[in-house]
Amino acid sequence: MTGTVPETELVVADAVIASVAARAAALVPGVARLEPGVLGLVGHLARSGRQLWIGQEPAASAGVRVRRAGGLLDIRIDLALTASSNAVEVGRAVQRAVSGAVTESTSTAVDSVTVCVLHIEPGPP
Repeated sequence: MTGTVPETELVVADAVIASVAARAAALVPGVARLEPGVLGLVGHLARSGRQLWIGQEPAASAGVRVRRAGGLLDIRIDLALTASSNAVEVGRAVQRAVSGAVTESTSTAVDSVTVCVLHIEPGPP
């Protein structure tokens, strides 16, 4: 009897995508830290609580929101920049780094990465 292997679908959890995105964004020169806004903080707490409930270590993803709609994957990164950085250059570098890291690590295509600069660290007086 010859059988065929059934098609399987791999779904990468949003928490995993957010963790990969957070790590990639934090490594970009000029990023001081990821900084969740109020909605981002609420989402992070909900994800962390869910992960703890099922016995998983919460993934570091504060400041990252992942949204899937109609087959599209959108990622939003809220961050603070160092005083000496250029917001446009760092924002574009974060977009490239996040999109590349998520695609490479999860084989999930990223449709958009929105970078929101919420704070710029003050420089030395």
